[in-house]
Amino acid sequence: MKRFLFGSIFLVQFFCFSCNDEPGANTNESSNNKIPQTLQNIQLAVQQNPDSAGLRLKLVYALDSNNLHKEAMMQLDSLIAKDSLNYGLWYTKGQVAENAEDTLLAFQCYGRAANIYESPEALRALANLYAETKNNRALLICSRIIALGLGRDYDADCNFISGVYYARTGDSKMALRFFDAAIANQYTYMEAYIEKGLIFFDRKEYAEALKVFQFAATVDNLYADAYYYQARCYEQMKIKDSAALRFKQSLQLDANLKAASDGLKRVNDLK
Repeated sequence: MKRFLFGSIFLVQFFCFSCNDEPGANTNESSNNKIPQTLQNIQLAVQQNPDSAGLRLKLVYALDSNNLHKEAMMQLDSLIAKDSLNYGLWYTKGQVAENAEDTLLAFQCYGRAANIYESPEALRALANLYAETKNNRALLICSRIIALGLGRDYDADCNFISGVYYARTGDSKMALRFFDAAIANQYTYMEAYIEKGLIFFDRKEYAEALKVFQFAATVDNLYADAYYYQARCYEQMKIKDSAALRFKQSLQLDANLKAASDGLKRVNDLK
């Protein structure tokens, strides 16, 4: 599923608050030697400038990007306790909760954000979660956002989210229609290509799926998933050498793609 980026400039407008506590003290200083130096530097900067909204936000993002979701939540909770009607805080907490795979909390936080300020970002985030949980509210929210006439990027996102809803609920015909619409609005919408290809893959139409993934690689030849899913198609088609080659290509682009390393080992063991 596509992960929407934090709208940093947009959100900073909602971070106009003051705080007198020592925000950096909420992290576990005894384990500082286990976290990146850059993160330690941000923690120190926040301790020295506790009233800086920009630094507080930067610390939350840094903690979240290092999978320190609990610590990021602690930072946000301390800020929300002082400014419970701050849209940006609730929206960011929803993002962190989603990254921590706490879907229920993410729903709650995005809902609170939307109640404070019904921004298209908050609505889109809610629609995203509804689609993944097979709730048709995703379609209603997407229609509402499209009706606002915000432009092709928003339309593409809403088409993609609608496609995900239909894919998750088993209506592949409608899913393909919306994934194609997302691509028409945004030619480089890589997640839409992958989801489209996976529909054919799940049908065991591996040759058709392969065409989609191959085309995705021509759109963005640095997109690791396009090669990974080509490899999966070749693997299912028993073309082991091609599968191994594509697994290797995906790993060259993303060395942390464990599914690709597992796949490479799998096809090599079968040779």
